[in-house]
Amino acid sequence: QLQLVESGGGSVQPGGSLRLSCAASGFTLGQYAVGWFRQAPGKEREGVGCISSGGRTYYADSVTDRFTISRDNAKNTVYLQMIGLKPEDTGVYDCGASRSCESGGPVAAWGQGTQVTVSS
Repeated sequence: QLQLVESGGGSVQPGGSLRLSCAASGFTLGQYAVGWFRQAPGKEREGVGCISSGGRTYYADSVTDRFTISRDNAKNTVYLQMIGLKPEDTGVYDCGASRSCESGGPVAAWGQGTQVTVSS
């Protein structure tokens, strides 16, 4: 069974940092592209960024230069490092494994989500 588990969320002040983890079980995450998504209350889900199986990264304009996606295939884990957090970054963050960042397509596995709250 394909499973992803996110961790690392929490509550921080504006300007703070968090590192989220997306750990896979039941499959080799290194064979997949992994996207990060977020959803705030009352808003639609949006893509944050994506890392390809080859390590190429893509970011939404709203997070470019503040968020960094990386992967450690030996640990079967993808990370989302977030710095300079803003209140508008608040939401439930989720990761999903798919065939390709460039072409998109169906997500083979989703995590349960982890809450990120940025407030004073």
